[in-house]
Amino acid sequence: MEHKVVDHLFRHHYGKMVAILTRFFGLSYIETIEDAVQDTFIKAASQWRTKIPDNPEGWLNRVAKNRTIDILRSIHAEKNRNLSITTGASSLQIEELFLDHEIADSQLRMIFVACHPSLHPSEQIAFALKTISGFSIKEIAAALLTKEETIAKRLLRARKTIQDKNIQFQYPSPETVHERMARVMEVIYLTFNEGFHSTNKEKLIKEDLCGEAIRLCQLLLKKEQFRSGSLYALFALICFHMSRLESKVSSENQIVNLRCQDRTKWYFPLIKMGNSAMLKATEYEDTSVYHYEAAIASEHLNAKTFKDTNWKNISYWYEQLYMFKPNMFTLLNHATVCLQLSDFEKTHQLLKHIDAAELGQRAYLYYGCYAEYYMKIGKKQLAISFLDKALAETTNTLERDFLMGKKEGLI
Repeated sequence: MEHKVVDHLFRHHYGKMVAILTRFFGLSYIETIEDAVQDTFIKAASQWRTKIPDNPEGWLNRVAKNRTIDILRSIHAEKNRNLSITTGASSLQIEELFLDHEIADSQLRMIFVACHPSLHPSEQIAFALKTISGFSIKEIAAALLTKEETIAKRLLRARKTIQDKNIQFQYPSPETVHERMARVMEVIYLTFNEGFHSTNKEKLIKEDLCGEAIRLCQLLLKKEQFRSGSLYALFALICFHMSRLESKVSSENQIVNLRCQDRTKWYFPLIKMGNSAMLKATEYEDTSVYHYEAAIASEHLNAKTFKDTNWKNISYWYEQLYMFKPNMFTLLNHATVCLQLSDFEKTHQLLKHIDAAELGQRAYLYYGCYAEYYMKIGKKQLAISFLDKALAETTNTLERDFLMGKKEGLI
């Protein structure tokens, strides 16, 4: 139980603590701060086995702050650095940084540091997922569909660039906000996707990551200078997807596909928030992939039953999305829609244009779609062979059970 509490707090407070301590000590100490926060959670996991403190968050903040000071004192003892901040005015200053509005401000500054143009785009996302959302290197590798050692190198380069370029812990200028926001939104989108389609072996959905994505979106929307049609569309998309979380997995921990989902379990307050955000998105001139994806999600939510789904509209939105930004996942999703329309020729054409290698750890979806295609046209053996390929590509237990169920239904 204690480890669950620590895990929960790590996910929700790691980024906050790193942001606050960075704001206080400076970006040049980011690596030390990350180590100190990490040490704090290890200490919590050890000390909270018998009793959780009355104020766990306060405990974490205090221990992380002291641990950072200890490390920095040790490093800079020869330089006679003044780190006496445990009492007096300085102590008050750091405590004030833990107030809610200051935490939000610190995290927003950290988001824009992560998306600074001096960092390579691949480094920006890895650094943001690590420092803001508390992803492990393994989770970042899964989210970005790459190797753990690659992520470790990207993080190292990002920290070095921050130091070498003397990047400041501040908001971008009005001239550069638009460019940086594009990267920020991509980070939030990836965070949500890893939660919604988790690559975790035992868990299909990671609610805390989904919650983190929606929280970061809300943080940005509170500041007028960061609002745009794209940000509102992204927020709408996340709301739409999150409204279906409860219906995606059964009480027996089995995947429930869209056809069989209990639509009464969809959370309508989130749908309402998503609709409101979509209206806001149309008040701005910019257009993004999030507009199209939100429109597709909205079509699903508007259908009273699976049978009532307007697949033609969804097919149209996927065509528009692909024209706006070509992507293998868009082709794959469009292929599944064409299956629903019984347009098997187009399904096959789309599938033939997909390079499964570009789908990374989600290549099993491609083989699963091919299997569905062969099932629909009555070629059972080919369907089974593609289900085997899909099974070989997935590591998630729930996905494997789902695919095995399909295969057993064909044997």
